[in-house]
Formats: sequence, C-alpha cells, structure tokens
Amino acid sequence: MRLATRAPAKVNLSLRVIGRRADGYHELDSLVAFAGVGDELSLSPGEPGDMSISGPFASSLSTGPDNLVLKAERELREEIAGLRSGRFHLVKRLPVASGIGGGSADAAAALRLLARLNDLPLSHPALLATAGRVGADVPVCLEARARVMRGIGEKLGPVQRLPRLFALLVNPGLAVETAAVFRALGLQPGEGHAVAVEPYKAEEPSPATATELIDVLAATGNDLELPARAVAPAIGEMLSALSALPGCRLARMSGSGATCFALFDDCRASAAAAKQLPFQHPGWWVKPTMLR
Repeated sequence: MRLATRAPAKVNLSLRVIGRRADGYHELDSLVAFAGVGDELSLSPGEPGDMSISGPFASSLSTGPDNLVLKAERELREEIAGLRSGRFHLVKRLPVASGIGGGSADAAAALRLLARLNDLPLSHPALLATAGRVGADVPVCLEARARVMRGIGEKLGPVQRLPRLFALLVNPGLAVETAAVFRALGLQPGEGHAVAVEPYKAEEPSPATATELIDVLAATGNDLELPARAVAPAIGEMLSALSALPGCRLARMSGSGATCFALFDDCRASAAAAKQLPFQHPGWWVKPTMLR
C-alpha cells in the first residue's frame, strides 16, 4: 500500500538572531508558518534505502546518501530496530536552497510516512531525536503547523491560532548557501547579536484578522536579510519589486534566502499580484499561497 504526504514550504514570518553559541551554532527566535504549496512525498513499502525524484526542480537534487529524505530514513532505522521502510518518490516543486525549508520539509515528510507505516505517534522520542539530528528546521516541519522556533531549532513553542495570511512566495532562481549568510553576519563563537528586531510574542493574544497580524509582523523583521543581501544582491531587487506591488502590506525574506514573500489583506490582492509579477520578471518563481 502506497503512502503519501505533502511537504509544505516553511516560511519564517519573523527571524531574530540571538547570538552564536560557543559550539558555533546560532541561536534564533522565529515565528514559523506553513504554506499551501510544497513538495509531495510517497512511500511504497519494501526494501529500504532507495528513492526517485520528479517535478520541476528534480534536476537540482541527488538521490545519493546526502539526500535528506534518505538520511532521515537511515537515522530512524538506527533508532528503531526492525523499522519497516521502502522506496520513496519525491515530487520536487519547491526551489532548492531557498530559505523555505524544502529539504527539511521533505525529511520531515519522510519521518511522518515512516511513523504511519510503523504505527508510531509523531511524539515518539525516536522521531524527535532523528528530526533534530537531520537538520535544524526538521523538528518544526514534523507537524507542519505554526510554531515559535527557538534555540537552534529544537525548542518549539505553541502559537495561538494564527489567522490565514494571503501571500506571494517569490524566488529569483538563485540558490543561497545558509552557511555563507551566517558567515556574512559575522558573529564569533560566544558573541551575542545586537537586537535589530523584536520577536513575535506568542504569549500575547493572537491577532484576529490577517490585517491585524500583518500590523504586528511589521514591527518585527529578519536579522539575516542584510547579510543575505550582501551574499545575493538580487534579494534586494526582489524585495523592492514586491513592496511596489499594489496591495502589498509587507515584503520580507524567509530564512536565509533567497525566497521572499509579500503579504496582502485579502486573496484578491495576492491573486492580482501573482498575475502581474511574472510579466515584470519572467525568470522568477512566483507562487500565490495561503500561510497558516
């Protein structure tokens, strides 16, 4: 019996860099939401350790052992003796190395499918431990719902229900290496980061409408945006283009880039922007979606 699941794009609505730990890892505080667009992953039970890839961004990925889907499967097999597995097939619709957690979302999707095949709850300690080892964004992608993510990704806080956000995701066809962005940020081990933005406060009552939530988010930001723009100047061009769209309330970079998003008060404005932008920038990946 073939099992399937979606791997939705992860969007950092806000991202604050707290500092760099002595071990070199960066501490973050981020409000994360998930989009209505994403990859698709299926699992056909059988012999483990194999996968195939199709979709518009299939050529950007390898089916070798460094693929995060296969890494997640290997790591979980080491945790759980006799784990049932099989052959994976990934439909890759999200750009690679783009700041929206495509690889992490795929790895988390693999863990969800393996959990379903083996009758494991998503709260199983082996799943949580494996997610953390595979990648910093994998734990938050495991349940794929809005959360506050802190530490190096391992501390997940609840979020009162967020109103739906009407958004446009845009990528200029540029892969940005996360490590290069953190190098450009320039923090030394043990060094704190001067606070550039306020974090989203999950303990406060959640805004009731998209308009109210956008107003709250406007007071936050993404501390990685400036170093990312130094690494990839196209990000600045993209943010300017998004900000100029009719009805755009907020334009911001997600994660370490290069994908950026624009937020709108309603679906009509986001749909109109999705039609307009490709004419101005035909080489860009443009997807209207809903974040929640």
